[in-house]
Amino acid sequence: MTSGPLNGVRVLDLTGLGPGPYCAMLLGDLGADVVRIERPGSGRFREPHKFIPHRSRRSIVIDLGRSEGVALVLRLVDGADVLIEGNRPGVMERLGLGPEVCLERNPRLIYARMTGWGQEGPRAREPGHDVNYLATVGALSRFRRAEERPLFPLNLAADLGGGGTILAFGIAAALFERGSSGEGQVIDGAMVDGVAGQLSLPLAHLAMGRLGPAGTNFNDTGSHFYEVYETVDGGHLAIGAIEPKFYAAVLAGLGLTDRADLPGQNDASGWPMMKALFAEIIAARTLAEWTEVFAGAESCVSPVLELEDALADEHLRERGTYVELDGIVQPGVAPRFSRTPGAIGRAAPATGEHTDDVLRELGCTPTEIEALRHDAIVG
Repeated sequence: MTSGPLNGVRVLDLTGLGPGPYCAMLLGDLGADVVRIERPGSGRFREPHKFIPHRSRRSIVIDLGRSEGVALVLRLVDGADVLIEGNRPGVMERLGLGPEVCLERNPRLIYARMTGWGQEGPRAREPGHDVNYLATVGALSRFRRAEERPLFPLNLAADLGGGGTILAFGIAAALFERGSSGEGQVIDGAMVDGVAGQLSLPLAHLAMGRLGPAGTNFNDTGSHFYEVYETVDGGHLAIGAIEPKFYAAVLAGLGLTDRADLPGQNDASGWPMMKALFAEIIAARTLAEWTEVFAGAESCVSPVLELEDALADEHLRERGTYVELDGIVQPGVAPRFSRTPGAIGRAAPATGEHTDDVLRELGCTPTEIEALRHDAIVG
């Protein structure tokens, strides 16, 4: 039994790894009935129930290299609201499952395409991964300290942020529009486009002549009041005191309130000296001691928690930011709705775990299902 604002929406997930499954997870967590269509032999995990991005959906195996398999998918398309695919441009068309074919059968279908480079452009058919898209749009060059090489933020910014999250937003918008027009449409979700959107603030600073080289701006390790410092025991303390009142609280916590010789907070010429001063003071105590100093101080100072420690954080635990399902700790559902809350519908399935269930819903008889298995059309 599903819940959430997308309850009643049927989604076909024909994606691979990365942004597509994450997008489908977001939709499934908010109540959509997501059916993941896998190809034979695509079971990549020995413990599939632990692969969190595949949660909140069912799994069916269909051989898309066989005309009978394509015909099955088209029958599923007839009753679907959304189809998500993550292949290079032209692959779905060659399979006979392109948007023109699917929308002709189901004019209300939202056909969502997830790629790195987009459906058009000189690089549209090139391979790539998160780091390549970040590099191309200019984002990766900003993830570094001055005079250091760029360091990519896992695969969070392009795959999940500019990719899966933006595509989920696009799907929700298309479903809303369909409510008035009654028509489906094709969504071209490109990670380069999504990441570019996340660069709106740096681009605004660039337009105003306020964007310096990477690692020299107030929020990219250039300043002393938006930085991470090491403690005596090897821990790290994050300071994000942009506003004057929070900065004042930081100075108080560090014992610097009475220092009349210090430069102003936003005097960039004084940032290197202030950064060295902050580092020297913070390095004299343990992370636990500094956490105690700034507890309740409204200073925008936080201990940097290892992921394992974050799972036990009091605030996150009370909110249910992380939850446990079948012994697997994983993120809870976000965002939260007051009247139609989402929920983790089910743990990540084994590949093909729900093949028979989905086929029965499609109207296949036990004899037909057995024949499809015998001929290796499904698995």
